Amino acid sequence: MNKRGEADSGDAWSGARPSRSESGRASWPLRGVTMARLRARFVAHDIYEITGAALQRRGIKLLLADLDNTLVPYCVPLPDERLRAWRDDLRAHGVTLFILSNNRNQVSPPRRNRVELFAEELDVPYIRRAGKPKTPSFYQAMERMGVTKEQTAIVGDQIFTDILGGSLAGVSTILVEPIRLAGNPGRYLRYAAELPFRLLSGKGDRL
Repeated sequence: MNKRGEADSGDAWSGARPSRSESGRASWPLRGVTMARLRARFVAHDIYEITGAALQRRGIKLLLADLDNTLVPYCVPLPDERLRAWRDDLRAHGVTLFILSNNRNQVSPPRRNRVELFAEELDVPYIRRAGKPKTPSFYQAMERMGVTKEQTAIVGDQIFTDILGGSLAGVSTILVEPIRLAGNPGRYLRYAAELPFRLLSGKGDRL
């Protein structure tokens, strides 16, 4: 845990230990994965279809959010006013936005981790190098914010990290479309591999 109270998922953590079943899932997240684990409970075109009022109605107090291609496109260093307004709407309905990102990149200058800089500018808590779909970072975020699994959701654009990780951690999952695929052929390949599970998620509930 660093001096600001934020953490990398790899940092030492003195919080409650997960149960034996949770520990097993965290150590090898693909063991015993079923189709249901890869299907999001809710779907939305983008984060702006997710309102604070809708989350509040479902008892959600903590919204974990992927950063890249969920909140903003890859490499965008700072939040814009639309994203700040969305955060404010969540707050007004008692929902805390919390960035849970696997990103390890630095911004130069000032040679700081991009997730750290982005989260501080947005004034939200975060965990960088989260290691999704492994679950320790999910449990760490919930403990830090004092909420239960039933009060937590994750929103993300990737099936095999965000949605699978959320399912294994027992929180509600919300799948959004990637903001931008252009610029990296690997993103198209990943999206194609996820397509069957996206179609299954598309039959899910709307918030």
